[in-house]
Amino acid sequence: MSGDAPVVVLVGPPGAGKSTVGRLLAERLGVGFRDTDADIEETAGKPIPEIFIDEGEPHFRDLEVRAVRTAAETHPGVLALGGGAVMADATRALLAGLPVVYLEVALGDAVKRVGLDAPRPLLAVNPRARWRELMDARRPLYLEVAKAVVDTEGLTPEQVADAVMEALELKQA
Repeated sequence: MSGDAPVVVLVGPPGAGKSTVGRLLAERLGVGFRDTDADIEETAGKPIPEIFIDEGEPHFRDLEVRAVRTAAETHPGVLALGGGAVMADATRALLAGLPVVYLEVALGDAVKRVGLDAPRPLLAVNPRARWRELMDARRPLYLEVAKAVVDTEGLTPEQVADAVMEALELKQA
């Protein structure tokens, strides 16, 4: 791990609070926050749903692996990954040795936070059933890359940030 590696990498499904908690952690630690989904949108010049529609999921996943590689090698702060980033073998390899925290969230909580009508390409048809399938498929991969797991159920974003800092033994700036 180089000096430019992230101090925290957050993974988990949509609605787990990666972006919200990531910003809180960055502020507390006195470092920058970076979200690979935002990086992808900036690089592509369009929102993720449009990338899926225009170029397809494989193209999006290629962009995602590149975004994670760049961020993992150059961002010495808090990094939040898109919910499906762990699906790629290359991404999981990039995360080896990094301080990855899996923010676990119950399906019902995730749906409440994000909503079933949110523009999520993989949830377009039968969103609740599809969301359950995605969470079931991804959970073992989140666990594979995680150094720590924080269950977000019943916690405020501030409490989740506290739990992440405790899990990684981080000190506030």
